[in-house]
Amino acid sequence: MIRQPVNERQPPVDWLMLAALGGLMMVGAFFVFSATMANESVSLTAWYNQAWFRQICWYVLGTGAMATLCLVDYRIIARWSIVIYWGTILLLIAVVIPGIGSTQGWGARRWINLGLFSIQPSEFAKLGVIIAMASFLSRPVDELRSPKLFWKAIGMVMLPFILILKEPDLGSALILLPVGLVTMFVGGVPPRFIVSLIGASGLLVSLILIDVLFAPPSWQIKLEDYQRRRLLTYFGIDGVPADATPAQKAEARRQSRNDSYNVTQALISVGSGGLTGKGWRDGTQNALGYLPRGVAHNDFIFSVIAEEKGFMGSVTVVMLYSVVLFTGIRIAGQARDRLGKLLAVGVVAMLFSHVFINIGMNIRLMPVTGVPLPLLSYGGSSVLCSLIAAGILQNVYIHRRS
Repeated sequence: MIRQPVNERQPPVDWLMLAALGGLMMVGAFFVFSATMANESVSLTAWYNQAWFRQICWYVLGTGAMATLCLVDYRIIARWSIVIYWGTILLLIAVVIPGIGSTQGWGARRWINLGLFSIQPSEFAKLGVIIAMASFLSRPVDELRSPKLFWKAIGMVMLPFILILKEPDLGSALILLPVGLVTMFVGGVPPRFIVSLIGASGLLVSLILIDVLFAPPSWQIKLEDYQRRRLLTYFGIDGVPADATPAQKAEARRQSRNDSYNVTQALISVGSGGLTGKGWRDGTQNALGYLPRGVAHNDFIFSVIAEEKGFMGSVTVVMLYSVVLFTGIRIAGQARDRLGKLLAVGVVAMLFSHVFINIGMNIRLMPVTGVPLPLLSYGGSSVLCSLIAAGILQNVYIHRRS
């Protein structure tokens, strides 16, 4: 393995990445506050129940977890990769068991209620897959030429993929695919295997889309109703058979407008911000409730930022993410071994996929999938996993010399 030379004068931690993470957390706290408190005054007696305060608490816990993770050499963590992987699999199984898993919104069973808070196992499963895949693929490159090992690696990704899809959580399941592909490519899996896999996956996705969008109802693959409507809305199809009655067609058009409402309002928010925005807490789409309060602080937090801070605010967010991603790539290049390199590229692939999909759905380049924007979207599991992932990157950087 060719490794970039390490400058002995480099700092013990990557301060540039830490600064970018701090900037993202600061932006997240301010705009979760704005999205949830646009028309409210801050109450000194109930501030601890507000989303913005809980988000700050998750930042503190996540930062502590990131710092703690840096104290343990990542090679020691990798020794527990099988335990971590199967632990997340058990959580994914538990979440679909009635009485253990809980539902929030759309009837999806994605959370485990722990009393004071809930956790979302699918977020931790992404980290479990990254650690397990990095450990599995860090073996000698000659062994990776075996088709048997290739199919084992596919199985390690597909098992959590199927369990997350069962919840259902299509967005989180899809994140595992680029993570698995990038890790296998960098790990040294023969390109012919990966090209064949990509071709087969592309064909499968195309057939699924054709089935969902155009096949008769009796032939269609079973999806949740809201998932099917999101896909139909994204492709501008009402999904009503040609022989439908006028009343059915009218109802379909009304439903299509409802399904596209969030994305339409998000686009208006992004477009109305102009160059410098309307000002913090002065965004009319958010304040007047056109951008629904239930999603403004999580799935569509980028739209709130774009409206209130305009193009400059949006570019600032993208630049902060770019710093994190590019420093992650640099850390992968400086890693002392293939294990560290694979851990770093797995984390970078996961974070990039989150950013690309979330911002894409805010500007209608991607269908709505409910993928959070790391460190900006409200949510404890997402914040914790993002900061633990950043801790993995810092761990690889800290131990790059030894």
